[in-house]
Amino acid sequence: GRRPARRRGVTCGAVDYEVSGKVQGVFFRKYTQAEAQRLGLVGWVQNTSHGTVQGQVQGPTARVRELQEWLRRVGSPQSRISRAEFSNERKIAALEHKDFQILK
Repeated sequence: GRRPARRRGVTCGAVDYEVSGKVQGVFFRKYTQAEAQRLGLVGWVQNTSHGTVQGQVQGPTARVRELQEWLRRVGSPQSRISRAEFSNERKIAALEHKDFQILK
């Protein structure tokens, strides 16, 4: 019989994030990139002009959730996270980025 065209298996998700606190000048972006790569996620991270770090992450939903927890509780060793906000959470059919980049 013919197989369904839909690929079964891993559901991919995407979410936008913004992290507040002492998150600039403490290698937060570099550690976020390393953690995302460790989890096999793609997306980006950048500093904002108002002292926060923001970005987007995409990948298998369970792994995206792991990074959300990491952004909420862990961060880089010298960071102090006061708040992590997530928005625009959605399912995606395919990844829209090739890797996880630090944007200037």
